[in-house]
Amino acid sequence: MSRVKLHRFADNATRPDIVEPGKPAFGQLAGRWRTDFFQQDNPLVLEVGCGKGEYTVGLAQRQPAQNFLGLDIKGERIWRGSTRAEALGLANVGFLRLMAHQLTAHFAPGELSEIWLTFPDPRPRDRDRKRRLTSPRFLNMYQTLLAAGGVAQLKTDSEGLFDYTLETLAARPGAHIEVLTRDLYAETDPAFAAAQAIQTHFEGKYRAQGVPIKYVRFRLG
Repeated sequence: MSRVKLHRFADNATRPDIVEPGKPAFGQLAGRWRTDFFQQDNPLVLEVGCGKGEYTVGLAQRQPAQNFLGLDIKGERIWRGSTRAEALGLANVGFLRLMAHQLTAHFAPGELSEIWLTFPDPRPRDRDRKRRLTSPRFLNMYQTLLAAGGVAQLKTDSEGLFDYTLETLAARPGAHIEVLTRDLYAETDPAFAAAQAIQTHFEGKYRAQGVPIKYVRFRLG
């Protein structure tokens, strides 16, 4: 492991906006994220697979009356998001180093108001279907963790993952798609404005290559 990574991991261990294995709060915040971690009761939004935290931090900037958590397993990625949030002086954003399939052990039922899935790994091989972040097992988790009226949102460049997600939602009792598009930035309807407002580095690269961005907002019942 490089010295740079070791230094960043050491930083993570001291940063109050990062919750990770080895810290006293890890595994102890289910049902108490707003009161104990953010120390106020604003709605809690989770980005699953936040990468370098661009989207989580962008959401926190635009919506100061909500709390935002970015989840990723890569400590160096989380370090980047935390560093940006600190530079911007944001108090409504944090990061959790965790595998996505462990979600229900770290959040209480109904604790989340919203979930974002931004450019997750499409897992194109059939044998990896269960690992897709919109597979039935993950949708079950999201449904448990979302409060009544809570929504989930997916942005992706992957046609395959998008089709799979729509098929999975169509087969799921109680699921309801609110809006969807296969070319997000061609839309002029205000219903898409929030999803258009933040663009990650890789999203910009996809667009420059002529790859349309797919988007869907849905409820799970």
